Amino acid sequence: MDAVRNRMLKARLIPTVLLLDGRMIKTKQFDAFRDVGNPTTVAKVYDAQRADELIFLDITATTEHRHFLFDIVSAVANECFMPLTGGGGIRTVEQACQLLNSGADKVAINTGAVEHPAFIVELAKKFGASTVVVSIDYKRNAEGRNEVYTHRGRQPTGLDPVVWAKDAEARGAGEILLTCVDREGMMNGYDLETIRAVADAVTIPVIASGGVGTVQDLADGIVEGHASAVAAASIFHFTDQSIFKAHCHMLEQGIPVRK
Repeated sequence: MDAVRNRMLKARLIPTVLLLDGRMIKTKQFDAFRDVGNPTTVAKVYDAQRADELIFLDITATTEHRHFLFDIVSAVANECFMPLTGGGGIRTVEQACQLLNSGADKVAINTGAVEHPAFIVELAKKFGASTVVVSIDYKRNAEGRNEVYTHRGRQPTGLDPVVWAKDAEARGAGEILLTCVDREGMMNGYDLETIRAVADAVTIPVIASGGVGTVQDLADGIVEGHASAVAAASIFHFTDQSIFKAHCHMLEQGIPVRK
């Protein structure tokens, strides 16, 4: 564990908020969903519990070409103090600028980066690499290999997540949000093997996402997955766990976290 302490800065615990029509939802494999509340109200709770950051992802903005995201981020930024990342349908520098002006600290891009990798370069030059989060959604394809998908895990890209993460870093990404679509919302633990492969292949922080069902899963994402941060959602909605409890458990495991 000493090696883990030496290798890491404080590990971050980041709740993820999925948005649909301006409401907060929870999905399973980015498909079946249920409404879990008002995103601004939930964000206040996470802020009070000292979440390290918060990620907002508008899951249908890419296909519907609209943004509830800006208004929600603005409302949350006016009342909360944790750093905010926003994503969903961001395809232009102008949209990224609007999101940042709404109160976001970072911009997450997914489809826009896959379709136009130079977009990563543009954002990094304009706003700095630390502002650019490349979101990578992947799942097992018909051949049994991990493949990057866009459009809520429906559009195959032919990209390998490890190779794509390295490419994104080379183009200026400051962080990777890595989500296993097969495990998203299933609460059966992270895909630690792939998280570790990506985290060991890049030098920028990797946020592990998809599958948390217990607080031990969060610790495993850091220790075994080598992630710099762990993202979760279902565990905070459908169990009695909280940010407080998760931080305490991670501390008990010897993982340095914000107190």
